Amino acid sequence: MKTTLLLTALLLAAPTALAHEGKAHAAPASTPSNNDALAPVIATAERFGAAIKGADFDTVRTLLDEKVLILESGGAERSLEEYLGHHAIADAAFLAGATVKVTHRAGEMQGTTAWLATESEITPAAGSDAKPLLSTETLVMRKAGNAWRIVHVHWSSRTNKAATP
Repeated sequence: MKTTLLLTALLLAAPTALAHEGKAHAAPASTPSNNDALAPVIATAERFGAAIKGADFDTVRTLLDEKVLILESGGAERSLEEYLGHHAIADAAFLAGATVKVTHRAGEMQGTTAWLATESEITPAAGSDAKPLLSTETLVMRKAGNAWRIVHVHWSSRTNKAATP
């Protein structure tokens, strides 16, 4: 019950995040954290972003919970298999040549549950028809043994008008 209430509160209060169809997910970046306790959570998020960017779906599989819920652009993917069989390939293709700059990151850990919210600027690959994006990503994670697994992802993005020619 306590975990359910915490997750509900996090989902209602935490910033959101990113993309498909010409949008993208936050990729790895070195962002210092003032809270060393969050270091493993941040490392998991960065591994996840790098795995998507590199089309390393085996690593994505190890980082996402089997029952992960991914919300984006009003849609939902309700399992690891659904994500891998649907949007993961498009996400990897978009991010392959994109540059992702993390501009802000915040999070909190309580016991075996953590959330991490990341804001990024995404610049598509040169020659791409895609527009630069401002992106937000919220990850909710649960600790399993010594590893953190992502149980919920929320991505949101919009055109970065300041970076659009």
